[in-house]
Amino acid sequence: MPKPKKPEHMLQLLQHFIKHSNQIKQIHSLLTTSGPFLVTSQWINTLLYNTLIRAYLNISQPHTTLILFTHMLLHQAQPNSHTFPSLSKAASSFPPHLASYIGKNLHSQVLKRGVLGDPYVCTSFIGLYSHAGELGSARKMFNEIPEPCVVSYNAMLDACGKNGDMGLGFLMFSRMPYRDVYSWTSMIHGYMKNGCSEVAVKFFEKMMVHKDVKCGLLKPNEATFVSILSSCTFLNVGVALYLGRQVHAYMVKNEDLSVFMTTALIAFYGKMGCLVYASKLFDAMVSKKVCTWNAMISSLALNGREKQALMMYEKMRAKGLQPNEITFVAVLSACARAKLVDLGFKLFVTMSHEFGLVHKMEHYGCVVDILGRAGLLQEAYDFIKRMPFEADATVLGALMGACRLHGAIELGNDVAQLLLKSQPNHSGRYVQLSSIYAGAERWDHAAALRKAMLDAGIHKVPAHSFICRIVH
Repeated sequence: MPKPKKPEHMLQLLQHFIKHSNQIKQIHSLLTTSGPFLVTSQWINTLLYNTLIRAYLNISQPHTTLILFTHMLLHQAQPNSHTFPSLSKAASSFPPHLASYIGKNLHSQVLKRGVLGDPYVCTSFIGLYSHAGELGSARKMFNEIPEPCVVSYNAMLDACGKNGDMGLGFLMFSRMPYRDVYSWTSMIHGYMKNGCSEVAVKFFEKMMVHKDVKCGLLKPNEATFVSILSSCTFLNVGVALYLGRQVHAYMVKNEDLSVFMTTALIAFYGKMGCLVYASKLFDAMVSKKVCTWNAMISSLALNGREKQALMMYEKMRAKGLQPNEITFVAVLSACARAKLVDLGFKLFVTMSHEFGLVHKMEHYGCVVDILGRAGLLQEAYDFIKRMPFEADATVLGALMGACRLHGAIELGNDVAQLLLKSQPNHSGRYVQLSSIYAGAERWDHAAALRKAMLDAGIHKVPAHSFICRIVH
């Protein structure tokens, strides 16, 4: 690369190589050593820093992106409305509590620099506060936009879905002057994620008969299909298969099936118990990504083919593909169903030691499930106590389910107390513990627990169907 002599040349090079890691670092090094940040043109200084910030964000180095902002302030280069969208995206890559802290500091800078009125800045902060779990702050940022565009509305719809407030999401959706495919897909995905799959299906059906779809101005995309197929898996099997096959037929007729769309179909048929369809789709694929192998491994494990699932994992490794966190959830689940304790622990260790992957709550939950299904309940409880973070309800729930299966009353009671402490109003936890007592014929304990539920005003939630009115 020829050595540029002027900041303008540096800027042109940065813009040209903005997605190339090695070149960005070389140019950054030249900038640091030749001192172009000290040029008299304030505009050039700001533009150079903005471009560098965006470049490091593009090559997935959010930490460096934020450090560059501190250097920008130190060198008195004035941040502007083009600076903060990149910074808020960088902050969104950190854990929620840290993203919240960074976001508030960036927010104060936005106010100080007088760029809060820029809709792109506000929209980027909606995404940041959504990731941090602060829907109220996201809504305040939205309210700062005088005339929100569809992108800003979509950011709020996504925030509502991520933070479990589909009531607000529906209100936002109904107020939109115009809706694109991302608007509809955000609502479908939001309802699916928050346990309202029937409503998600209703939204999809409403979308498909909308005048914009009929005249070709609007059409479902890859994300729409993935979300609706996921929604179908939570419905009654007969209804789910009928709807899923309709979606499949539409996809074949109107779309060139992408790897991700085919992967979604494999996962759908696997969850519906249609392993033959899943296998045919998998075998017909010329190019398979890791997510495709994950879907097939999970499908085999879900349908009692645990050993085939583990063989599929080995076949994937033989192809030179690197497993990811989801791969290990699939193979550990297969080990749990097959009660392969030693292999499960070996894979759990391999995940971090060989592949450098960080164990997440789901992986710890799988190990608890492995031990629980094998009847090693005390070992499972000890494993939970050694976890590097506090076990959530899914992990404790897996152990409680195992206690019920094996009639471990005392341990089940201990686990239940932890669950009830974290979810005091969750009727299902009381019902689980009551079932453990009843299974062991501890009728006095079961009756006392039911009385405690009534005294606390907690009632078992009946099965029901929820269908909401959808705006035209």
